[in-house]
Amino acid sequence: MRDEDVALFTVPGCFEIPLLCRNLIEAENFDGVVALGAVVQGETPHFTFVAGECARGIMDVQLSTGVPIGFGVLTTHTLEQARERADAQRGDKGYHAALAAAVLSAT
Repeated sequence: MRDEDVALFTVPGCFEIPLLCRNLIEAENFDGVVALGAVVQGETPHFTFVAGECARGIMDVQLSTGVPIGFGVLTTHTLEQARERADAQRGDKGYHAALAAAVLSAT
């Protein structure tokens, strides 16, 4: 894959990821989408709602459009845990999400 074959889009938070995925799939010609982000637990139950609705929304978009979405939204207790899971030397969850989207888009 070439760098020019990849488009990067950002949203204010993980709650907005499913809508962006749907809008991109409907407006553009993407073989797959990779959703990346992190929801770090705070002191309120807000964490649970945001993370769960983000995951549900991404799954809904994926099933309704048939376009694979690699799920790379981390849910962690600390920012350090998120950094560790995203680090190419210690987990690289983003790579695994991209690989999943690539494999599914090829089938």
